[in-house]
Amino acid sequence: MRHRPDPSNVSKPGRRTALKQATALGTLAIASPWLLSTAQAQEADLAPYRSAKINWRQAEGETISVAVIPASYFDNLASLLPQFEALTGIKVRMEKVPPGQIRQKATLDLSSKTGTYATHAADPMYYPLYVANKWVDPLDKYLNDTTLTDPAWFQYEDILKAWRDADSIDGKPYGIPYDGEVTVQVYRKDLYDAKGLKPATTLDELVSNAKALNDPNSRMYGLALRGFAGAGQNMYIYPSLLHGFGGKWFAGKDIRVNSPEAVRALDWYVNTLTQYAPPAVRNWNWPDIADAFSQGTLGCYIDAHSSAAVLMNPEKSKVVGKVGFARWPKGPSDKCVSSIWNWGFPINAALPDKAKKATWLFISWATAAETQARTSWKFAGPAKRSGINRTSLWKSPEFANAMKDAGHNFVQAALESLEQDTSVEWRPRVPQWPAIGETMATGIQSALVGQKKSKEALDEAQARISQLMKG
Repeated sequence: MRHRPDPSNVSKPGRRTALKQATALGTLAIASPWLLSTAQAQEADLAPYRSAKINWRQAEGETISVAVIPASYFDNLASLLPQFEALTGIKVRMEKVPPGQIRQKATLDLSSKTGTYATHAADPMYYPLYVANKWVDPLDKYLNDTTLTDPAWFQYEDILKAWRDADSIDGKPYGIPYDGEVTVQVYRKDLYDAKGLKPATTLDELVSNAKALNDPNSRMYGLALRGFAGAGQNMYIYPSLLHGFGGKWFAGKDIRVNSPEAVRALDWYVNTLTQYAPPAVRNWNWPDIADAFSQGTLGCYIDAHSSAAVLMNPEKSKVVGKVGFARWPKGPSDKCVSSIWNWGFPINAALPDKAKKATWLFISWATAAETQARTSWKFAGPAKRSGINRTSLWKSPEFANAMKDAGHNFVQAALESLEQDTSVEWRPRVPQWPAIGETMATGIQSALVGQKKSKEALDEAQARISQLMKG
């Protein structure tokens, strides 16, 4: 334990000593004015955080490891870590782990209770698994502890409700959203205008628009959707189609994936891609689709709003200034259900108490409005984040100005989708999700590539999922 000296026993400097110290400081300031300006700049950087009524240095001396994916929105955050360390005295080691591996590494770390990662960029579909095994802490105790959180400063309720819900179980938060996305319709506004087309409000209109633009002989395809097999790939698209056709994941307490509505949704997916998408789309992920669109070979696609970053790059995109955005079209059930996705930060339950405090301070700093702005429109580099986590920031003129080159109606379409079209039950939130997601993805792709009819593919998936739920 470090003992502080008793102030009454500390001798005060004499007048001559004090004068010498003052002279030395003055000389230092004259000789090195940059020292003062650097200190003043750092104080200005930290001032917005110090306005929070908490002690940011209560976990000083701790070192934590944070796992994130290689993405510009986390790179932006990493560049600000010196500010966090100056504010708190906490060292942060940020490790980049590819998306295909981060779920497995995090699950292994949590289940083995090694505490390697204090927090990580968590897939919201994994919280049911984490919570069922008590691998992560409920975060309400941190949010409600006024020594750790100033509610008026942090404003948790300002974080987008869709993402808060996705990171909560039974109404209790287990992760704080840092960055996220919503699925939107992206279309060639110039081509639509030339043919008198409007962005689709229904799936029927989406098909009609695709048909009007489809011209494979001229390397123009009407529509593309992810087809690549994966819980976050074709199972990123299919859930919205399922809800649009009136389908549900549960029949009572049992998961049922082969209902008539599910079969019709998969039939639509298969038929539409077969008729109007590039043949290779069955093995495409979102970067492939965004790249194709940026090269002028697609009339429309539906995917994450964040993919617009590819379309905004004048060095690589041929469609800058020709793009429009709209909400996901409604299905036959008159429902418009978009994705609900974010990368959030939980707290590893295996950590010692002081490390948990340090982790919470990092999470609250990273997800605070000021840091969100500093990694978006205030960021000095070219990658301005579009996945900011707060309603107030989405509605700010600064964000609108930063996104003005993304395309027509970008901010409005994404925000309306986030506020009106998302559902926390978009995918089945159960601890068995990792296996269920992969089972469904395999079945969907078998239909997309023509190996099986939709009903056969879903019947087989149902049989496997029933066994998973029993086990």
